[in-house]
Amino acid sequence: CPRCMQCDTKFDFITRKHHCRRCGKCFCDKCCSKKVPLPRMCFVDPVRQCAECALISQKETEFYDKQLKVLMNGATFFVTLGTSDKSELMVCRLSNNQRYLVLDGDSHYEIEIVQISTVQILTEGFTPGGGNTRAIGMVLQYKVPGSEELKQMKFTASEDFSCNKKLSASWLAAMHKATKLLYESRDQ
Repeated sequence: CPRCMQCDTKFDFITRKHHCRRCGKCFCDKCCSKKVPLPRMCFVDPVRQCAECALISQKETEFYDKQLKVLMNGATFFVTLGTSDKSELMVCRLSNNQRYLVLDGDSHYEIEIVQISTVQILTEGFTPGGGNTRAIGMVLQYKVPGSEELKQMKFTASEDFSCNKKLSASWLAAMHKATKLLYESRDQ
């Protein structure tokens, strides 16, 4: 007999099963009672989701409302490829279709988001017990299409007054949230 995926309640005439609109699993009414918008699956109005999916959907909605604009507007960084000791001043932004990280300077790079394997946010000002840290850069590793080779790119916030350090820090914070969301959705 079918049972709720979370609380193991047996479904019958009184206890009906409901499908989470995000993961598609079957739950009882109590375990699938959250109603959250799910625009990425073309549900404009809030739809029934299990507690785990509802939490991820809420985080995604917040991300789309706040951080996505910051990532698409871009910020300026010194970008270093691999182990090179030379860096280039580049504007880094998310493409309009949100599939590529675009870097523009004297050189031009487009890194497909799905090819990025790791993102590490670099901080300074760490104090034991936490607090008072600020993002100063990031290191990302990505696969070159058609190859298993991993390449590395380091982004450092510019110390130059013509570049807005606050904007760079906001962009890095948005990138950090995007990375967390990406890894959470890959784990599902």
